[in-house]
Amino acid sequence: MSGTLYVTGTPIGNLEDITLRQLRILKEVDFIAAEDTRVTRKLLTHFDIKNELVSYHEHSSETVLQKIAERIENGENCAIVTDAGMPCISDPGEELVRICRKRNISVQAVPGASAVITALAISGSSAKQFAFYGFLPVEKKFRSEMLNNLRSETKMAVLYEAPHKLCKTISALAEISEPEREIFFCRELTKIHEEVLNMTISEAVKYYTEHEPKGEFVILLEGVKPERKTKTLTEAVALAEEYLQENIHPSTAAKLAAKETGIPKNQIYQAMHGKF
Repeated sequence: MSGTLYVTGTPIGNLEDITLRQLRILKEVDFIAAEDTRVTRKLLTHFDIKNELVSYHEHSSETVLQKIAERIENGENCAIVTDAGMPCISDPGEELVRICRKRNISVQAVPGASAVITALAISGSSAKQFAFYGFLPVEKKFRSEMLNNLRSETKMAVLYEAPHKLCKTISALAEISEPEREIFFCRELTKIHEEVLNMTISEAVKYYTEHEPKGEFVILLEGVKPERKTKTLTEAVALAEEYLQENIHPSTAAKLAAKETGIPKNQIYQAMHGKF
């Protein structure tokens, strides 16, 4: 009978954010696959956990991947962890999860802190919808493709960045964005020097030219506002009437139509009732 792969979260900064279940799993599994064994060893030592560590990262060979999968398939339980947060998100662990599922090996989540969600929660930004982009690719072709997508992204875009690359990334974002596009910089989340800065793209270029970036960053880039197509009052009323057919209140129907057309709500509402 095969074992189980536990996709196990770890603290993104403050070690007190580890969960009881994470501690139990890290103690009980037969071995732990870690992105950087040195980082994970510090975490385990802090909680007096003595367990076998296996290195598994983006440069690991296919042989390493297969050996880990085979050990699980042969009955051992494995916890896969990243340096901080949930593994398998902008992380090589996703390949191990994929191969385990192909082999019908049980994969279970042991959830924990996420830098993405933490940044969105404390930024105060409007993020009912967001798009996760992770790190900007190094390869020129893929980097250009991602930047082109960010140019027209209407949702809040979330990116990761290291301090030594931050200025280059800000410059790239400035080239594809309007100067007044809003941007948040969330750094050192849950750590002593946690900080959230909110500014425009143009302000960010100036600020980080004068202030050396320090710590790991989560960047939140405001989505671009979609261009509204010009609509006539007649078209706006017709749209509102479509909403009415869905049993939506007339006032709400007028509000929704106004949002989509740019025609004032009151004009639409009055026209719906024949009050020109």
